[in-house]
Amino acid sequence: MRGLVIALLLALVAPLSAKADVVEVAGVKYDTVNEVAGQKLQLNGAGIRYKAIFKIYTAGLYTVTKQNTPEAVLGSTTAKRLHIVALRDLPGNDLGKLFTKGIEENSTREEFAKSINGVLRISEMFAAKKELMKGEDFAVDWIPGTGAVVTVNGKVQGAPIPEPEFYASLLRIWLGKAPADYQLKDALLGLKPTR
Repeated sequence: MRGLVIALLLALVAPLSAKADVVEVAGVKYDTVNEVAGQKLQLNGAGIRYKAIFKIYTAGLYTVTKQNTPEAVLGSTTAKRLHIVALRDLPGNDLGKLFTKGIEENSTREEFAKSINGVLRISEMFAAKKELMKGEDFAVDWIPGTGAVVTVNGKVQGAPIPEPEFYASLLRIWLGKAPADYQLKDALLGLKPTR
């Protein structure tokens, strides 16, 4: 009888602990721990990108240790991951243009010049994709010694982008002085609860 009670208690507790390993944002599940190039990363924060009242995508930022300022995230040379999931169909050309605009608005002229190789590559990737459909995702990992590795729906897109300036410039789209969405910036920095 005691064994049956223990088994029932474990069955009740197991689903609760499994849920604690995932953060859900607008129906998208982000694991609280992820791995990039053999290094364990934790979910720094996750949130929703809104345009007017419309939900456009969710984003999750993974770092080695929790960071709650843009300077700390951008200054860290350890592995990182930015993971985005589309909540509606997004034209690839528009994504490429928005990334370029976001990088330009949040970078100095010198930073942008050092990032141009990566900016052109990521714009070409999304132009070739044509459309990121609702539910599809992409991630950009920073792997020290390798560079930025872009995956779309889990498939690596071309060779790594080696310039660290590109990855920092890319993150500034969400964490810079003129972020794509101020609420999302706070959410990625873990300063605001996710919805």
